[in-house]
Amino acid sequence: MSFTTDPRPAPTDCQTMGEVRQGVDALDRLLVEVLAERQRYMDAAARIKADRHAVRDTARIEDVVAKVKAAARDAGLSEQIAEPVWRTLIERCIAYEFGVWDARRQDA
Repeated sequence: MSFTTDPRPAPTDCQTMGEVRQGVDALDRLLVEVLAERQRYMDAAARIKADRHAVRDTARIEDVVAKVKAAARDAGLSEQIAEPVWRTLIERCIAYEFGVWDARRQDA
């Protein structure tokens, strides 16, 4: 897996909104690649989990959120951004995994 490394100006070097947008667009493309890889892990989870009830794991959700909040603090990302973004991401990934889990068993 290789992530695209689009050239982008450092935020502190931006002098125009065009440069800001160039940086944001490059990061968005990178985020899409990373999220696509995360989705492939959801595919693996749906393949591995034998019980549909195991798809939603509340303890794991809270563990992920705690780790993300700690990583956010270390990276200088506001927890007010990180936590709701990840909670939404987790919920969408769970919905996706349920769909994959069901489809895999339906075809079996």
